[in-house]
Amino acid sequence: MKSKLLFTVFIFSGFFIYSQTGITKIDSIKSNAIWRKYRLYKPLSYTGATAYPLVMNFHGYTSTALAQQYYGNFMPVADTAKFLIVHPQGTLDGSNQPYWNAGLSPSGAKDLQFVSELIDTLKAHYNIDLNAVYSTGLSNGGFMSNYLACNLSNKIAAIGSVAGTMFTSFSPTCNPSRPVPVIHIHGTADATVPYNGAAGEIAVDSLMKYWRLHNNCNAIPTFTNLPDIVPADGGTATRYLWSGGNSGSTNELYKIIGGGHTWPGATTIIGVTNQDFNASVEIWRFFRKYKLNLLMGINNLAPEQLSFSVYPNPSSEKLFINTDKEISVSVNDIFGKEIISPTKTKEINLSNLNPGIYFIKISCEGSFFNTKIVKE
Repeated sequence: MKSKLLFTVFIFSGFFIYSQTGITKIDSIKSNAIWRKYRLYKPLSYTGATAYPLVMNFHGYTSTALAQQYYGNFMPVADTAKFLIVHPQGTLDGSNQPYWNAGLSPSGAKDLQFVSELIDTLKAHYNIDLNAVYSTGLSNGGFMSNYLACNLSNKIAAIGSVAGTMFTSFSPTCNPSRPVPVIHIHGTADATVPYNGAAGEIAVDSLMKYWRLHNNCNAIPTFTNLPDIVPADGGTATRYLWSGGNSGSTNELYKIIGGGHTWPGATTIIGVTNQDFNASVEIWRFFRKYKLNLLMGINNLAPEQLSFSVYPNPSSEKLFINTDKEISVSVNDIFGKEIISPTKTKEINLSNLNPGIYFIKISCEGSFFNTKIVKE
């Protein structure tokens, strides 16, 4: 990972100026033979009776899940809006620094696999609305969110990026199969990830043009100059909105004039940190408008509406679907790649698949239902 993506934050008492009433659970999963840690914040309102949205918040290069939890502070928002927040921890690169492999190194950490498996694991233990899973992050974490938008759009409804764009080395291969709403926040005086781009990194305006074209949004944005509530913060903000995209998608850019490599609204000042708006509040405002199934242009039926059962699960050879309806069945891997093409059958042969987690997509009467299966 390039040293220019360096972003270290420390835990100061100022991080706790906002009240959080929920509970943070520290846990880990084994992915690609490595134990990967994460921090999950649960509002006190979460009981498991209602499915909650999930926001993933990725730290910057050299930083940690703990630092990002309090610097990019979504906790007060989650307490009110009622969603879960997971703060994953990156692995160490060749310089022994925590990082996210956001498409820069094919031989680096298998972070795409880790994130996909983390979502599956959290769903297995918590009542999560899989149509409302979102990704955001700072710096290298913003690069990671863009990478996930390109490669895991079957699981992530929308993304937000603060001070992080996309690597030019992998950007030509980014072509999600659906519209991906993106909110981006960036300072024009960011010396770490320059607004106008740098060697190997896409400029912010080019990034927004890519997502605008991909989502088929209006070419001309509307823009609003935010009130300069705190003149002493050293920067002002302008919001650009590209609307009219496919499936109701939009893209937003908060351009911080004079802003540094910082998280607007943060209580710890580590550079020119705009205080005219709170990035966490605005990112959630953007996220909550979008559901994965609607962006895919489909309706997601509940299992009781399809009246079926899948058994045995786990299975080593054959899987059976018990239903009296006419269905079409396909099987995808954890990254959304189709492993078994759609077929009108109620018996699936798993013997040729490697052991692991897969998803069966059962289509019926123009709607569908996804369910997880385990091949032993």
